[in-house]
Amino acid sequence: MYAAYFGLKQEPFSIAPDPRLLFMSPQHREALAHLLYGVQGGGGFVLLTGEIGTGKTTVCRSFLEQVPPHCNLAYIFNPKLTVLELLETVCHEFGVAVTPPHQRTATVKDHLDPLNAFLLRAHAEGRNNVLVIDEAQNLSAEVLEQLRLLTNLETSERKLLQIILIGQPELRDMLARPELEQLAQRVIARYHLGALSEAESADYVRHRLEVSGLQRPLPFDRAALRNVHRATGGVPRRINLLCDRALLGAYASGDGQVTRRVVRQAAAEVFPKVPAASRAWPRTALAAGLGLVAGAGILAAAHRAGDADGARVSLAVAPRLAETVPVAAAQPPAPSLAAASAAAAPAPVPATAAPAAPPTLLRSEDEAWRELAAAWKLSPAAGEPCAALAREQVHCFSRNLSLPLIRQLGRPGIVTLDADTGRPSYAILAALTEDSATLRAAGTEQTVTLAALAQRWKGEFATLWRAPEGYRDGATPVQWMAQTLATAKGAPVPAGTVPFDAKLRADLRAFQLAQGLPADGRPGPLTYMQLNRAGGLDEPRLRTEP
Repeated sequence: MYAAYFGLKQEPFSIAPDPRLLFMSPQHREALAHLLYGVQGGGGFVLLTGEIGTGKTTVCRSFLEQVPPHCNLAYIFNPKLTVLELLETVCHEFGVAVTPPHQRTATVKDHLDPLNAFLLRAHAEGRNNVLVIDEAQNLSAEVLEQLRLLTNLETSERKLLQIILIGQPELRDMLARPELEQLAQRVIARYHLGALSEAESADYVRHRLEVSGLQRPLPFDRAALRNVHRATGGVPRRINLLCDRALLGAYASGDGQVTRRVVRQAAAEVFPKVPAASRAWPRTALAAGLGLVAGAGILAAAHRAGDADGARVSLAVAPRLAETVPVAAAQPPAPSLAAASAAAAPAPVPATAAPAAPPTLLRSEDEAWRELAAAWKLSPAAGEPCAALAREQVHCFSRNLSLPLIRQLGRPGIVTLDADTGRPSYAILAALTEDSATLRAAGTEQTVTLAALAQRWKGEFATLWRAPEGYRDGATPVQWMAQTLATAKGAPVPAGTVPFDAKLRADLRAFQLAQGLPADGRPGPLTYMQLNRAGGLDEPRLRTEP
């Protein structure tokens, strides 16, 4: 309902566990790492617990999408089962055929025998078997004991079944009972997912909005974000409910910004126990809001964002080019961001808001690459700069990227402006905060709002990355990758030659997922960028603080 009004492609605060919207806080990354560890085999139990709404199921869904191809997976989401029903469900999920006996009811043994045979065949084929049980706090003691017995299925080398239990905190209390001590001793890894901190809550809101297409300043001010955290306790599901209602309320009122007052009103409706500072949203206001022209609030909010900081000039409704500034004697005139900003503003920009010298945009993409290379302390020879840089094992990379991913990469890069005019210009993205971007070109800098940037930038981003030792003509540097992955997760660095096997591929997928990258288990430029960063390579960094 309100998505288009705030410039979004979809509603960002659905309570459905959508892995695309998964916010990877440090503890969510650890939780996912524990689950990915479980698929590497070894047997026993992996335990993931957390309060209601902290993101357990969303992490689980994301994990299920990243299960390596060498794993057989069984997933049970309704564990209120008897022992026999559990075995029937496990066999069904693994695709194990069970022949019903004649003239009697099927027993536990009738299911265990074919299941054991299946697990042995899978082991002989080099496949792992993983059973995931969600909402595991609903398991009875008898069923938990049967699960423990399932982990007794083994060869002389290893267990045949890995079991991952996901549930609420009472699951930990259940496993602490004396009668389940033997099961508790088989838990090889456990993690408890807690609520988000105030800073993480703000990052969570920002992440979901940006993934949903936000290209303007955050529609929640700082006071509103503080109130969101206080009212929700940092529980993601409660944050979703509250922020969804707050955005709807702002939309109904024709306001482009969610304030502390708006959050208080929304909290009074969504969480009845929260004291209401004022009355609920009027029905008439909501009805009137449905007829508003989408975008009016956005432009108002963009102007307010520009007025709030004298150093920030809003280009929310900027015309293409108002004047030009020479970039160099050999180059045609280039557009000025400052001039476009002044032309767009409803009133003259105060003198204090203008930079000392209007920033210059670059007309030549080669010039942009050379300026970016200078930040790397490189000076490519005459000719095509990317070819010259490649000879020094530094490669050019260009792709349409979202702001969340650019922020995650944390490196400066080239943005292409006004590409749809046929006369593009270029600048270096030097800094990116929650509501502004700083562009640099030819020795000048200017900070603009994200709304201003969105008017002239359609996502084209280019940057540099250094190829690691062993990388030649696209060949995967397996040894370097294994050592860097081990360092990143605090594990011992492997000695000797390491094969690019299923385990290393699973480690790579876990790393990619934690970095917000496509988790395909194949290293590409984006993965190498983040591995270099995890390994401590000294490279230019994108500024992220105001």
